[in-house]
Amino acid sequence: MKIAIAGGTGFVGRALTAELVEKRHEVVILTRKEIKANKSERIRYVQWLSSKADPIHALQGTDIFINLAGESINSGRWTDKRKQRILDSRIETVREILAIIKKMDIKPTALINASAIGIYGISAEKVFTEEDKCSGNDFLSQTVMEWEKEAVNASQLDIRTALCRFGIILAKQEGALPKIAFPYKSFIGGPIGAGQQWMSWIHIDDVIKGISFIIENKNIHGPVNFTAPHPVTMAEFGQTLAEVIHRPHWLTVPSFALRLLLGEMSTLVVDGQKVLPNKLLENGYPFQYPELKLALKNIFN
Repeated sequence: MKIAIAGGTGFVGRALTAELVEKRHEVVILTRKEIKANKSERIRYVQWLSSKADPIHALQGTDIFINLAGESINSGRWTDKRKQRILDSRIETVREILAIIKKMDIKPTALINASAIGIYGISAEKVFTEEDKCSGNDFLSQTVMEWEKEAVNASQLDIRTALCRFGIILAKQEGALPKIAFPYKSFIGGPIGAGQQWMSWIHIDDVIKGISFIIENKNIHGPVNFTAPHPVTMAEFGQTLAEVIHRPHWLTVPSFALRLLLGEMSTLVVDGQKVLPNKLLENGYPFQYPELKLALKNIFN
């Protein structure tokens, strides 16, 4: 199968590419950079989103488009300019993918588009599944709503469209976990705020294998929550992390201090929501790491 990935050089994209190549798929990675040479017979880099780029010919015959592209939400304070870049980068890539698809002689069978559980908004009590309507009024929720609104236009082209709503992705070297683990490794780790806010997490291996599962199961479409079946509170997460890496869990980080330090971006750790992956479970996806301790032991040991 020929699979095109936008955002294929990022955190999730690199791991997904390795998985797809192992399964003998041909992978086309869409990149803004000028390409000098392709290093693998199963991986091809194609330039797009530049005045010189003309990716249509290279993308003919693509079976699946996967869109993981977009400016990172957790690498800097959310100024007005940065918030606009976060939104624009997501809208731009979806629109460009759809423009390419419209020009293709034979259309792909599916678009798998990244999304986020932030779309549900913040709640300490409610449990969210794919059946819930999105009701958040914060920046992250509104951004994801706009992102998904663009992506579902693919369904008007008779293309199966899946919206992968990622929770907090756990991996050793990238994503949120190294930042969360750093204070613990320095013996100053502890609960963030009250610690009762929910953390809906997922191991990077389940992200990758979950996307592969969607590729292979043609009946899966629409929103798909990418979270482990057992979310935890931030206090429970910290206690489990401390136990796994043999560090104390004692020094509380006040919510107000994080809000002063990070501004609006502090919502990523101060607030939360409890999200369940009902659609993956109902379709028989076998989670590799359904429990937090199992996931952290795999990552750190």
